Amino acid sequence: MDIAALIAWLVTAVGGFVMLGTWIAKGGTREPGRSRFSPGLVFGHFALAAAGLVLWIVYLVAGGAVLAWIAFVLLVPVAALGFTMLARWIPGYRARTASPSGVAAPEQHFPVVVVGAHGLVAVTTVVLVLLAALGVGS
Repeated sequence: MDIAALIAWLVTAVGGFVMLGTWIAKGGTREPGRSRFSPGLVFGHFALAAAGLVLWIVYLVAGGAVLAWIAFVLLVPVAALGFTMLARWIPGYRARTASPSGVAAPEQHFPVVVVGAHGLVAVTTVVLVLLAALGVGS
């Protein structure tokens, strides 16, 4: 379970890096007023997810159930921030596809498949980390 959670977390991170890179490249940090995502929201989500991943790796190397639980607890605000971004992304994406105007918000350039896969694998990650922290499968 521990390694499956790590793999899911890493796959989730790849999708997150794709979206973060797209958001930055399309002006998310240069023109924050154009985006539905504040830099604090984006980088807070990223920082907490990265911190949790580092803790998970330390847990895998050193052991200790406390580290597994801390990593899981970090995933709770990560998920909340992710759902917030999804809720802000959907209306903007729908508006873009319904009537394309000249200037799209940076997050409207996210590939739909990456958004969907990132979300699905993220939910899987949360479940696997919870199961591992509970000791299931060990």
